[in-house]
Amino acid sequence: MSSHDRPLSPHLQVHRLVFTMLLSGLHRISGLALSAASLLLVAWLVAAACGPDAYATAMRWLSGLPARLVLAAALGAFWYHLFNGLRHMAWDAGFGFGKAASLRSGWAIVALTAVAFMLTLAQAWRYFGAWP
Repeated sequence: MSSHDRPLSPHLQVHRLVFTMLLSGLHRISGLALSAASLLLVAWLVAAACGPDAYATAMRWLSGLPARLVLAAALGAFWYHLFNGLRHMAWDAGFGFGKAASLRSGWAIVALTAVAFMLTLAQAWRYFGAWP
């Protein structure tokens, strides 16, 4: 077997996808999504600094359905990244490395994210009459 025929190690064909591996990938993706969504925040702040006409234009664009969906996705990414980051801090302190503890904390992260996401949307609906 030549060196060109060997798979790279560790290779995806060798490992099966486990729950913690999926959550780790989602943590990285949520961080990237938050970075991208921060551009919306910067655009909104720049529009606010440029005056009432620019701000009105930005608000008209940001209150459309596509922008609201992006903001809702960013909100979900925020909550997931926050809770999973706390889990990583616990791991850094040496807690929760066992298989059972890791699985429990993973499901707790998913549940906390869902609850926080729904509560935040409910509060937005209550105070602004719409989500986000």
